[in-house]
Amino acid sequence: MKRILINFLIISAIYIYIPNQVNAENKLDFYMNDFYKKSNEASLILKEIEIDMKLGIKKKICSRQIKAAKLGILANESLFKAFQIAGTEPPNSSLNASTKRWKSLLDDCMNIKEMLSN
Repeated sequence: MKRILINFLIISAIYIYIPNQVNAENKLDFYMNDFYKKSNEASLILKEIEIDMKLGIKKKICSRQIKAAKLGILANESLFKAFQIAGTEPPNSSLNASTKRWKSLLDDCMNIKEMLSN
């Protein structure tokens, strides 16, 4: 009985005095992972569209481009937030140029869809 009580006290002391660290994702990691995930997904969609166009398949190209553009814009926003959290100066010219390209792709497809619906 004594041995059980001593073991219990030792185990309790370990859990009380030695802090358990949870390997949770901090905000910076969250935004960086979000950036990589969304930018990779957007790039993959664009590669699939390119392959389809080379094969002459024009099925749902604009809707997929719109999805890719929205993902690209969201990815850039996550990257900008990551830079803010890290306290470093983001490469504004690169981020702005990238966002401008994604918005251009989005606007082009939105205009085409609007013309086709009229």
